[in-house]
Formats: sequence, structure tokens, C-alpha cells
Amino acid sequence: MDTITAVKNRILQLSGERNITINKLADICGLPPSSVKNILYGKSQNPKLLTIKIICDGLGITLAEFFDTDEFNTLEQEIK
Repeated sequence: MDTITAVKNRILQLSGERNITINKLADICGLPPSSVKNILYGKSQNPKLLTIKIICDGLGITLAEFFDTDEFNTLEQEIK
């Protein structure tokens, strides 16, 4: 699994746990829905850390909580 897929999966997981749509998540975060959708649909291949932080703020979690999953902890090295 690559990092972009892990980020996408984590956003979907956290949104699902809170029963909020992607549009609602964007609204809570003060982001355009297209910013979140670009991450989820693969248009954004390198989402900014600040965007992920804003999403975390909207979800009420820290960056550490966002990235502390088995998926992120077992990612293969990007540089080969």
C-alpha cells in the first residue's frame, strides 16, 4: 500500500466512524469539498500536511492520532 492510499483510507475511516459525509467534513474543516475529494479520488498525489492537519482539527484529533495506525506503521519505504 502506498502513502496516498493510506491517507485516503484513514479519512474515510474517520468520517465513517463519525457518520459524516465528505461534504460535511469539508464544511466542518472550512475546506472546499474539492480539496477533500481530490485527496480521496487520487487527483492530489501529494496532499499538504497542513491540509491533513486541518482535517484532523475538524475531526477533533491530533496528527499523531491520524497517523498512528497499522496501515501507516507498515508502509513500505517510498524511496527505493
